[in-house]
Amino acid sequence: MTNRSILLIEDEQDLADLLQLHLRRACDELCVVHDGITGLDAVQQRPWGLVILDIGLPGASGFTICRHLRSLHARTSVIMLTARDTEEDRIRGLEIGADDYVTKPFSVRELLARVNACFRRSAAYDEPTANRRLLHKGLALDPNSRQVNDGDNPVGLTAREFDLLAHFMQHPKQVFTRTQLLDRVWGHGHDGYKHTVNSHINRLRSKIERDPSHPEHIVTVWGVGYRLG
Repeated sequence: MTNRSILLIEDEQDLADLLQLHLRRACDELCVVHDGITGLDAVQQRPWGLVILDIGLPGASGFTICRHLRSLHARTSVIMLTARDTEEDRIRGLEIGADDYVTKPFSVRELLARVNACFRRSAAYDEPTANRRLLHKGLALDPNSRQVNDGDNPVGLTAREFDLLAHFMQHPKQVFTRTQLLDRVWGHGHDGYKHTVNSHINRLRSKIERDPSHPEHIVTVWGVGYRLG
């Protein structure tokens, strides 16, 4: 059964109140905290289906919380809220394990679409038809446990990295553009977010490729996109 619980960590009271009003309709359980220290404690207490957190929090930053969360719960989806639309913040967030980000000011409707996309992906991997173990050149991906092994060695992937690899392994002969990957793996397409795909591909390659500069698993089809090697 899909874990449809949300932990919202946001220190702006007005924004937190607004999001709380709308997020309650999208989940089975919602917890709202307003500082980084309490947020750190909340992610340690239990696994959440989704964590939405601001970067600029008092006590502990969103980056610190995300990094700590990833060491505990690889499957939990993470959406970061950024106050500035800077590439450095986005890349740093993705590199430490965020699955998505939304730049302030943002549309609540857009955020809800991303929340629902996260839950749809989780539900898809809970379906029996999605539970077939997948193999590729020494990699073994198990949708049931959401574990990936390279030979006998476990590979630690974030929820989005796992979903991205699973999508390629489920469609071994297909080439996907970045827009198609946004639609099918992220659950939404958005102009300006294509570099998110690049960042996740690079991060995934650093974990599964013996030589990320000469990838064997996720290869680039120049001028088009990516495919399974």
